[in-house]
Amino acid sequence: MDAKEVGRRVKYFREKRNLTKNGLATAAGVSPTYIYQIEEGLKCPTVEYLGHICWGLGITLAEFFTEEKEMKERVAYLTPEQKNLLNAFLNSL
Repeated sequence: MDAKEVGRRVKYFREKRNLTKNGLATAAGVSPTYIYQIEEGLKCPTVEYLGHICWGLGITLAEFFTEEKEMKERVAYLTPEQKNLLNAFLNSL
C-alpha cells in the first residue's frame, strides 16, 4: 500500500466517524498538519504512528488494512443468530 492509498484510507475512516482533522490529530496525539500530509499522500506514517492514528479512529491496524468488501464477505457466512449477536455488539459501542 503506497502513501496515497494510506492517506485515502485515513481520510475514509476519519470521515466515516465524522471526525475533523483536528479531532483525529488530538485523539491520535499528532499534529493536524501531520494528518493533512498523510491524507494528501505527502507522508506515509510509520507503523507506530499509524497505530496511534488507528487508535484515534477507533479501529485496529487489521481493520485499517482489511477491505470493506472482505468484511462484507465474512459477514455473509454468519448464521442469522451470529448476525444478530454481531449487530447487538456493534450497537452497544
